[in-house]
Amino acid sequence: MITRRTFAVSTLGTLLGATVLRTGHAADGATKESFPVTKRPEDWKKILSPEQYRVLRNHGTERAHSSPLDKNYSPGVYKCAGCGQPLYSSEHKFNSGTGWPSFYQSIDDKAVGTTIDKSFFMVRTEVHCSNCGGHLGHIFDDGPKPTGLRHCINGVALKFDPKEGA
Repeated sequence: MITRRTFAVSTLGTLLGATVLRTGHAADGATKESFPVTKRPEDWKKILSPEQYRVLRNHGTERAHSSPLDKNYSPGVYKCAGCGQPLYSSEHKFNSGTGWPSFYQSIDDKAVGTTIDKSFFMVRTEVHCSNCGGHLGHIFDDGPKPTGLRHCINGVALKFDPKEGA
């Protein structure tokens, strides 16, 4: 016989587990979409640090204020740490005060893709690299003009290239 407590704990566990799954993503964190750059998990682990792998491949989030790129305002281009695709220009970067690098738009419309993230009892717009599918962060509608958007990006998911600056 199942007690009320066992039932409640089991139900809560099921609900929490279900909310962690993201729409459009497989169990290993990879998206169901196909991307130009694909690798096996063990190959990603060879080229990414453990923290980069956790964020880019398993949809993690780095701790706020932990990335030196948050306060970097030098001219240049921010690229995907996984595949090197240019994603964001320093010209579109702004200080959101959130502790993560923030941009009001991507470098071009084809640089990033989005999916709906329904984890943790929220509905958010997840942003990923359109070349390798790596998780970058989320897009919110509280950014500055001209777009009104805030691409809130994990710094560990980016590599800054000052050579391609404006």
